[in-house]
Amino acid sequence: MEELKKYIRSVPDFPKPGINFYDITTLLIDPAGFKKALDSMESFVRSKGAQKIISIESRGFVFGAALADRLGIGLITARKPGKLPYKTIREEYDLEYGTDSLEIHSDSVTNGEKVVVVDDLIATGGTLRAVCKMIERLGGEVAGISVVIDLAFLPWREKLRGYDVHYLISYDSE
Repeated sequence: MEELKKYIRSVPDFPKPGINFYDITTLLIDPAGFKKALDSMESFVRSKGAQKIISIESRGFVFGAALADRLGIGLITARKPGKLPYKTIREEYDLEYGTDSLEIHSDSVTNGEKVVVVDDLIATGGTLRAVCKMIERLGGEVAGISVVIDLAFLPWREKLRGYDVHYLISYDSE
Protein backbone atom coordinates (compact mmCIF):
# COMPACT_ATOMS: atom_id res chain seq x y z
CA MET A 1 0.00 0.00 0.00
CA GLU A 2 3.02 2.28 -0.08
CA GLU A 3 1.56 3.77 -3.29
CA LEU A 4 -0.89 5.62 -1.02
CA LYS A 5 1.96 7.95 -0.03
CA LYS A 6 1.35 9.90 -3.24
CA TYR A 7 -2.02 10.94 -1.79
CA ILE A 8 -0.61 12.22 1.53
CA ARG A 9 0.59 15.81 1.77
CA SER A 10 3.55 16.51 4.04
CA VAL A 11 3.35 19.89 5.80
CA PRO A 12 6.59 20.93 7.50
CA ASP A 13 6.55 22.87 10.76
CA PHE A 14 2.86 22.26 11.50
CA PRO A 15 1.40 22.66 14.06
CA LYS A 16 4.72 23.90 15.43
CA PRO A 17 8.35 24.16 14.26
CA GLY A 18 10.10 20.81 13.90
CA ILE A 19 6.90 18.80 13.37
CA ASN A 20 6.16 17.30 9.96
CA PHE A 21 2.38 16.91 9.64
CA TYR A 22 1.06 14.14 7.39
CA ASP A 23 -2.17 15.54 5.95
CA ILE A 24 -4.81 12.97 4.96
CA THR A 25 -7.20 15.57 3.48
CA THR A 26 -5.44 15.11 0.15
CA LEU A 27 -6.22 11.39 0.36
CA LEU A 28 -9.86 12.10 1.16
CA ILE A 29 -10.41 14.36 -1.84
CA ASP A 30 -9.10 11.75 -4.26
CA PRO A 31 -11.79 9.08 -4.80
CA ALA A 32 -9.31 6.46 -6.05
CA GLY A 33 -6.92 6.96 -3.14
CA PHE A 34 -9.69 7.02 -0.53
CA LYS A 35 -11.20 3.85 -1.99
CA LYS A 36 -7.82 2.05 -1.93
CA ALA A 37 -7.36 2.96 1.72
CA LEU A 38 -10.88 1.88 2.68
CA ASP A 39 -10.61 -1.37 0.70
CA SER A 40 -7.48 -2.40 2.60
CA MET A 41 -8.86 -1.36 5.98
CA GLU A 42 -12.16 -3.13 5.23
CA SER A 43 -10.33 -6.36 4.45
CA PHE A 44 -8.51 -6.21 7.80
CA VAL A 45 -11.64 -5.38 9.82
CA ARG A 46 -13.62 -8.14 8.07
CA SER A 47 -10.85 -10.68 8.78
CA LYS A 48 -11.13 -9.89 12.49
CA GLY A 49 -14.84 -10.70 12.69
CA ALA A 50 -15.53 -7.29 14.18
CA GLN A 51 -18.99 -6.61 15.51
CA LYS A 52 -18.30 -2.90 15.94
CA ILE A 53 -15.77 -0.27 15.01
CA ILE A 54 -14.62 2.41 17.40
CA SER A 55 -13.09 5.49 15.82
CA ILE A 56 -11.20 8.34 17.41
CA GLU A 57 -12.06 12.02 17.17
CA SER A 58 -11.87 13.52 14.66
CA ARG A 59 -10.11 12.23 11.54
CA GLY A 60 -10.70 8.64 12.62
CA PHE A 61 -14.44 9.28 12.28
CA VAL A 62 -14.09 9.60 8.50
CA PHE A 63 -12.58 6.13 8.12
CA GLY A 64 -14.57 4.48 10.89
CA ALA A 65 -17.96 5.66 9.61
CA ALA A 66 -17.24 4.58 6.05
CA LEU A 67 -16.01 1.15 7.20
CA ALA A 68 -18.95 0.58 9.54
CA ASP A 69 -21.33 1.40 6.70
CA ARG A 70 -19.52 -0.91 4.25
CA LEU A 71 -19.54 -3.78 6.76
CA GLY A 72 -23.01 -3.21 8.18
CA ILE A 73 -21.71 -3.00 11.76
CA GLY A 74 -22.05 -0.45 14.55
CA LEU A 75 -19.83 2.58 15.03
CA ILE A 76 -18.68 3.85 18.42
CA THR A 77 -17.14 7.32 18.65
CA ALA A 78 -14.33 8.07 21.10
CA ARG A 79 -14.60 11.77 21.95
CA LYS A 80 -12.97 14.44 24.03
CA PRO A 81 -14.54 14.82 27.49
CA GLY A 82 -17.95 16.46 27.67
CA LYS A 83 -18.93 15.83 24.04
CA LEU A 84 -21.09 12.73 24.52
CA PRO A 85 -24.65 13.17 25.85
CA TYR A 86 -25.08 10.02 27.95
CA LYS A 87 -23.18 8.14 30.67
CA THR A 88 -19.54 7.71 29.73
CA ILE A 89 -16.32 6.10 30.82
CA ARG A 90 -13.08 8.02 30.52
CA GLU A 91 -9.47 7.04 30.00
CA GLU A 92 -6.55 9.41 30.46
CA TYR A 93 -3.35 9.14 28.41
CA ASP A 94 0.01 10.88 28.35
CA LEU A 95 0.99 13.55 25.90
CA GLU A 96 4.49 14.86 25.29
CA TYR A 97 3.78 17.57 27.87
CA GLY A 98 0.83 16.68 30.10
CA THR A 99 -2.19 14.44 29.73
CA ASP A 100 -5.45 14.26 27.82
CA SER A 101 -8.43 11.93 27.89
CA LEU A 102 -11.13 10.34 25.77
CA GLU A 103 -14.61 9.09 26.57
CA ILE A 104 -17.05 6.56 25.13
CA HIS A 105 -20.62 5.79 26.15
CA SER A 106 -20.70 3.25 28.95
CA ASP A 107 -23.23 1.09 27.07
CA SER A 108 -21.44 1.09 23.70
CA VAL A 109 -19.67 -2.26 24.10
CA THR A 110 -21.17 -5.47 25.39
CA ASN A 111 -19.36 -8.32 27.12
CA GLY A 112 -17.36 -10.42 24.64
CA GLU A 113 -18.03 -8.14 21.69
CA LYS A 114 -15.23 -7.93 19.09
CA VAL A 115 -14.25 -4.34 18.33
CA VAL A 116 -11.67 -2.93 15.90
CA VAL A 117 -10.17 0.49 16.67
CA VAL A 118 -9.83 2.79 13.63
CA ASP A 119 -7.90 6.04 13.31
CA ASP A 120 -5.99 7.99 10.68
CA LEU A 121 -2.53 7.79 12.22
CA ILE A 122 -0.47 6.05 14.88
CA ALA A 123 2.24 8.09 16.57
CA THR A 124 3.04 7.42 20.22
CA GLY A 125 0.11 5.02 20.68
CA GLY A 126 -1.36 6.85 23.66
CA THR A 127 -4.80 7.55 22.23
CA LEU A 128 -5.12 4.08 20.73
CA ARG A 129 -4.08 2.45 24.02
CA ALA A 130 -6.62 4.55 25.93
CA VAL A 131 -9.40 3.39 23.61
CA CYS A 132 -8.30 -0.24 23.92
CA LYS A 133 -8.42 0.04 27.70
CA MET A 134 -11.98 1.38 27.60
CA ILE A 135 -13.13 -1.46 25.34
CA GLU A 136 -11.60 -3.98 27.74
CA ARG A 137 -13.07 -2.25 30.82
CA LEU A 138 -16.52 -2.74 29.29
CA GLY A 139 -15.82 -6.44 28.66
CA GLY A 140 -15.17 -6.17 24.94
CA GLU A 141 -12.34 -7.74 22.97
CA VAL A 142 -9.97 -5.57 20.95
CA ALA A 143 -9.90 -7.59 17.74
CA GLY A 144 -7.41 -5.24 16.09
CA ILE A 145 -6.31 -1.70 15.33
CA SER A 146 -6.35 -0.26 11.80
CA VAL A 147 -4.81 3.08 10.80
CA VAL A 148 -3.77 4.69 7.55
CA ILE A 149 -0.37 6.06 8.62
CA ASP A 150 2.31 4.57 10.88
CA LEU A 151 4.95 6.97 12.17
CA ALA A 152 7.52 4.23 12.64
CA PHE A 153 10.09 6.62 14.14
CA LEU A 154 7.87 7.18 17.18
CA PRO A 155 7.67 4.74 20.11
CA TRP A 156 4.16 3.24 19.86
CA ARG A 157 5.05 -0.45 19.68
CA GLU A 158 5.62 -0.92 23.41
CA LYS A 159 2.29 0.68 24.34
CA LEU A 160 0.39 -1.51 21.90
CA ARG A 161 2.25 -4.77 22.47
CA GLY A 162 -0.17 -7.69 22.22
CA TYR A 163 -2.60 -5.96 19.85
CA ASP A 164 -2.86 -6.75 16.14
CA VAL A 165 -1.92 -3.43 14.53
CA HIS A 166 -2.60 -2.88 10.82
CA TYR A 167 -1.37 0.18 8.95
CA LEU A 168 -1.36 1.05 5.27
CA ILE A 169 1.75 3.20 4.93
CA SER A 170 4.76 3.88 7.11
CA TYR A 171 7.11 6.81 7.50
CA ASP A 172 10.52 5.97 8.94
CA SER A 173 11.67 9.50 9.72
CA GLU A 174 10.34 12.98 10.31
